[in-house]
Amino acid sequence: MNEVAIDKDGHREMSVPEVWRPTLVAIVDALVEEREPSLPQVVVRASAAWSGMQANVREYGARLKKLPEESWESSVCIWYGYFWDVLVDLYTEEEGRSDLVLQVHIHEDDAGYRYEVVSVYVP
Repeated sequence: MNEVAIDKDGHREMSVPEVWRPTLVAIVDALVEEREPSLPQVVVRASAAWSGMQANVREYGARLKKLPEESWESSVCIWYGYFWDVLVDLYTEEEGRSDLVLQVHIHEDDAGYRYEVVSVYVP
């Protein structure tokens, strides 16, 4: 069971809760290291999706870097009725904060949170 109640207000965006941040950082680390995430609570939406996300990063033309603490100042989430839609601002070596975002759907169940990696794109 989850010990921290996360706001389920589907009418406004909110900051990404602290409890999710370590897992989101691990997902970004996997992107930076060009490997799939290997956490049991993390799944990629479709089998080819991860390679597509890495291709989007390569096509963007800059090198991703590990997520700095300042990313949480602009990253957001919103409740969509069955899951939270999370957009994490990504950073590159060349630009700092880039136009790229990581999209993850976070689902709540009795065991905790499940993270479904959806996409990396420029909104």
